[in-house]
Amino acid sequence: MNNIILIGFMGCGKSTVGFRLSYRLRRVLEDTDKLIERKEGRSISDIFALKGEDAFRRMETACLRELLLSQEEKIIATGGGLPMRQENHALLKQLGTVIYLRISAKNVWERLKGDTSRPLLQCAEPLAKIETLLDKRAPVYEAAADMIVDVDGKDMEQVLSELLAGLQRGKAKRAVFSKRAGGMRMKILVINGPNINFLGIREKKVYGTQDYDYLLGMIAGKGEETGSIIEVFQSNHEGAIIDRLQDSYFDGTEGIVINPGAYTHYSYAIRDALASITVPKIEIHISDITAREEFRKVSVTEPACDGQIYGKGLEGYLLAIDEVIALAAQRKEVPQE
Repeated sequence: MNNIILIGFMGCGKSTVGFRLSYRLRRVLEDTDKLIERKEGRSISDIFALKGEDAFRRMETACLRELLLSQEEKIIATGGGLPMRQENHALLKQLGTVIYLRISAKNVWERLKGDTSRPLLQCAEPLAKIETLLDKRAPVYEAAADMIVDVDGKDMEQVLSELLAGLQRGKAKRAVFSKRAGGMRMKILVINGPNINFLGIREKKVYGTQDYDYLLGMIAGKGEETGSIIEVFQSNHEGAIIDRLQDSYFDGTEGIVINPGAYTHYSYAIRDALASITVPKIEIHISDITAREEFRKVSVTEPACDGQIYGKGLEGYLLAIDEVIALAAQRKEVPQE
C-alpha cells in the first residue's frame, strides 16, 4: 500500500490539502481526528477534558493500526501531535509516503487566533504556546517526513502543485511495499520490554550507540522489504506488555518477536501470556546473555517461544522477523488436524 499521509502542526492545512488531494487523485480522505471522534462519540476537546491527552494519544496509535488493515490507498490527514508518540513512527512509515506541511509559528497564530476548538491553545499566552510546541515538534516532523512542503506565503494551488510535482518526480524517499512471494502480507508484533527505549543511552559497551529511533527505522525497513505489517510496542510496565500480548490474540497478529528485557528472567506472568498464543514467537536479546551475569543466563519466557536469538546486536531483530515469517510459512504448508 502507498497511502499519502499528511503531517504537520495545527493550522498548516492538512485537512484542506487532504480534501483537495482526495478530489484530484480520486482517493478516500481519512482524518485521524475525525475517525477518533466518530468512534468515541465526542469531540477532541471533550476527549481531552474527560480522558486526558495521554488517552487521546493512545487512541491515535490505535487508529493508525486500524488504517494499516485497509487494502485501499487513501489520503490520510493526521493530528498535529500524532508523530510525537514514538511507536507511531514505524506505523507511519508502513502506511505510505509521509508529507510534512511546514508552517511558521506566526502564520499558525494568524490562522487560528479566535479558534476555541483547539484544546492545546486554551491558555493565557497562545502564541508563546505555539512557538514552544512548534520548536519541539518541528524536528520530529522533519525526521518522519519523506517530503517537506512549505506552506508560508503560498495559496492552496501553489501548495498542491508543489506537492503533486514532488510525488510525480519520485522525490518521496519511501517506496511502495514490496510483497513476499505469494502476495501475502503478514502482521507481525514486535514487543520491547523495560529500558529498550533507552538504547543509545544505557550501557553503550553492551547495547551499542544506536538509539531506539534507529531500531524503529530498521524494523520499518524490514517491513518494506518483506511486505509485512510490523507494529512495534514498547513498555516499561509488565502489565502493559501482558495486555498487548492478550490483545494480539484477537487483532489478527500472525507472529511475535519479543525482547522482554529484565522480565526475561523472572516474569512468569509474561511467560503465561506468551504460552496462551499459538502464533510463531521468537525471543530476542541484543547482547549475548550467555556471556553475562549468571541471572541473565536464565530465561523463564523462552520456553513459551519457538526460538531465541541473542548476541547479534540490533540485527537480531531482523533475523527474528525472518524466522517468524519462515515459521508461519511452514505452518501454512503443513495441514493442521
